[in-house]
Amino acid sequence: MTTLLLDTHAWVWSLTAPELLSAPARRAIGSVDAVMVSPISFFEIGQKVRLGKWPEMEPHAAKLPDLLAEQGGVVAPFTPAIALHASLRTWAHRDPFDRILASTAELSALTLVTRDPIFVEVPELRRLW
Repeated sequence: MTTLLLDTHAWVWSLTAPELLSAPARRAIGSVDAVMVSPISFFEIGQKVRLGKWPEMEPHAAKLPDLLAEQGGVVAPFTPAIALHASLRTWAHRDPFDRILASTAELSALTLVTRDPIFVEVPELRRLW
């Protein structure tokens, strides 16, 4: 079974504006058995909606779990091992959302679909854009 982990923006774009995804990302998302989304992405979207930083997601926020299910996606694991790996890893990047996504992808042997160049700093990470 082939599975991809979507960064928060990649997941949102796959739902609301697929044309913003790169052509390789669109092809990959369309060809895998499943896409995964981390629970931290739900938190990140909700947090940004609450703070007024992502108003266009406000109409979708409460139904995100249903939207993922309709998309055929599954929730990625968020385990103590992932949390510890994210917190203890030697990476100067401080964003907890990105740290958890990188650790989830690494420990679950998943490719992370992301446009964010910060992940290039993690050589162990398989990244697609």
